[in-house]
Amino acid sequence: MKKIFYSVLFCLAAVSFNSCEIDNYDEPQETLKGRVVDAATGELVLTDQGSEGIRIRLRELSWTETKVPDNFDFNCMKEGIFQNTKVFKGHYNVRIDGAFIPLVRLTSAGDTIADETKYIDIKGVTEVEFKVQPFLKLEWIGTPTISGGKITATVKVTRAVSPADFKAKIEPMGGYNDNFLNVTDVRLFVSQVPYVGYREWDNRYTTEIDYNGNSFDALLGVPITITTTGVIPAGRTVFIRAGARINYATENIKRHNYNEALRVDIPL
Repeated sequence: MKKIFYSVLFCLAAVSFNSCEIDNYDEPQETLKGRVVDAATGELVLTDQGSEGIRIRLRELSWTETKVPDNFDFNCMKEGIFQNTKVFKGHYNVRIDGAFIPLVRLTSAGDTIADETKYIDIKGVTEVEFKVQPFLKLEWIGTPTISGGKITATVKVTRAVSPADFKAKIEPMGGYNDNFLNVTDVRLFVSQVPYVGYREWDNRYTTEIDYNGNSFDALLGVPITITTTGVIPAGRTVFIRAGARINYATENIKRHNYNEALRVDIPL
């Protein structure tokens, strides 16, 4: 009985010792900074602040203890820039996904058609720029007006990638449908924070206009006037952004393209 007791005690001590081992890895101190720009114009690609916007995925390829590297994901800022100050030094594959032509394109059989991701060594402060083809471009037309606690703004939506180029790059992936190019909705997002978008919006005032089939095609390049819903209290400061998306998902998410956020002060 005594022998059994000491055996159990030894096992418990061993487990306790192993669970209290000190992690002697250095804290990650490298920085990755990046920009996402429109390949045609060189302008930053404005996006959502959360996972519905541009996702950055890091895969450390210099790590040898596992056969398959883990993915490390974080999100782009609404201005089209990103930064992570807690990255381990090493060799990485950097991939981004958003409301633009996918950088990684595979056939339905899994064969690689294109790989436009970046393979870089991250050490110190490392900067990277991605040139992408956004689906849509949104622009403010004129200055928003305020009346009775409602904001009226005008926005123009155009294609940032031609239908022919879109089809040439998406169709070889399989399952192509011409309705992928249909604009499904245009929204005037309203929020009390400057990073207004799909993740941060006030449904009391935000307006969404849905479009069936290809009915929006006639409105491409045409100024569209949108008025917020509800009544925003006098003296309140809000932020607005316009967003629109097509009927195509990247990484299973139908993401919006955006214009810049505007501050609007509701008069007393």
